[in-house]
Amino acid sequence: MRAGEVSEVSQDYLKAIWSAQEWGGTPMTATELANRFGTTKANVTEVLKRLDELDLIVRVPYRPPVLTAKGETIAVSMVRRHRLLETFLVESLGYGWDEVHDEAEILEHAASDRLVDRIDVFLGRPKTDPHGDPIPGPDGQVESHASSLILAEAGPGSYTVIRVSDADPEALAHLAEVGVVPGAQVEVVDEGRAPAADPSTATVTIDGEAVEIDRAVATAVYLAQR
Repeated sequence: MRAGEVSEVSQDYLKAIWSAQEWGGTPMTATELANRFGTTKANVTEVLKRLDELDLIVRVPYRPPVLTAKGETIAVSMVRRHRLLETFLVESLGYGWDEVHDEAEILEHAASDRLVDRIDVFLGRPKTDPHGDPIPGPDGQVESHASSLILAEAGPGSYTVIRVSDADPEALAHLAEVGVVPGAQVEVVDEGRAPAADPSTATVTIDGEAVEIDRAVATAVYLAQR
């Protein structure tokens, strides 16, 4: 079964279930899916029932849904479309990295596999999207991530920014302004943890300049130790 053979809603759910765990997150519950898509748990339950009937997920009451092999194939296909479209919008059409997520969410449902493959070749087969997320290959293979940690939890040391979550466009715009983008070399000065006496910001230096980053924003930044 291919992505185009299921509904757009099904495509969105499968992609969301897969993406939730890509960077070490926990499986999405029905409540989290309802919050993600702005709907009710009853509607989520109906969608999950349909996906289960199509053998795209394994649905167990009171437990998060689990993708089957067929469901994962469609999910990864949608992730590939989304990330290649984001990359195309930034590199070829001049979009900012904080502007492309919603556009790609719309376009990914209309793009054919042929168009996506042409975009991939046109862009030189990029390995990652503008936010540092790996782009699955046409065979569905996804490069494994290097071990990473979140800036908000990083101790003092030298790091490379490998990924920035695209969940918050305002955070993306701010991080781009201060130079915290994939590939940037940063030195973490403070741990930036929040409890009690700990500061509410993480302090990093980029090219010798100190930058204060709100802890909530710092949870979007993924680092690899140098």
